[in-house]
Amino acid sequence: MYLQHLYGLFSHPHREWNSIKTENYSMSHVYLMHLAFLAAIPAISLYLGMTQVGWSLTGDEYTKLSVERAVPLSFAFYGAMLVGIAIMAYATFWMEKTFGVDASFQRCLTFISFTATPMFFVGLIGLFPVLWVNVLVVLCAVSYSLYLLYVGVPIYMDIPEERGFIFSSSILTVGLCTLVGTMGATIIIWGSGIIPQLAI
Repeated sequence: MYLQHLYGLFSHPHREWNSIKTENYSMSHVYLMHLAFLAAIPAISLYLGMTQVGWSLTGDEYTKLSVERAVPLSFAFYGAMLVGIAIMAYATFWMEKTFGVDASFQRCLTFISFTATPMFFVGLIGLFPVLWVNVLVVLCAVSYSLYLLYVGVPIYMDIPEERGFIFSSSILTVGLCTLVGTMGATIIIWGSGIIPQLAI
C-alpha cells in the first residue's frame, strides 16, 4: 500500500491524503518497511557521490573523500534522518491537543514520513554532487514537501483549513529548528577534529 500512496501523493495529493488517513500503520512498520529504505537513498547516493565522483562547487574541479571518512559520514547522515523524522513526529503529536486533534504518535509518524518522501527521493542527486545543482533540486523537493504538509494537515488531521494552516506552520517551525540544531551539531562534530580527508 505504501508504494501506491507514494505515487498518489505526486499525482493527486488531495485524494491520496484522504486515502492515507484511513490506513493504520504501526511505528515498526513505518520505520522498517518505509523509512529504513527511503533514508538509505540519500545516504548511499552521497556515499557514492563523495567517493566515486567527488564534490564540486562549480562543476569544474572535484574533490573526493576517502572511503574511511565517507562511510561514517554516510551512516551518521542516515541516522540523523531517522532521528529527525522521529523528532518531527513527536513534535506533531505534542501539538495535536492544542489544535483539537486526537491522533496517536503512530499516525503522526506516518504523516511526517509521507510528507518528507520527496526529500528522500531527491537524495539521488547526491550521485552528482555539484553544490549549486544540489541546492536547486533540494529546494524543489522541500517546496513540494511543504505543499504536501499544508494540503495534508487539514485532511489527515480532520480539522478546518484555518487551523490546519496554523498547525502546518507550527510543524514547519519545528522542522526549521530541527534543521538548525542538526547543522549546529555538524559544526561541533567537524570542529572537534572529525574532518573528512581527501582520497589519494
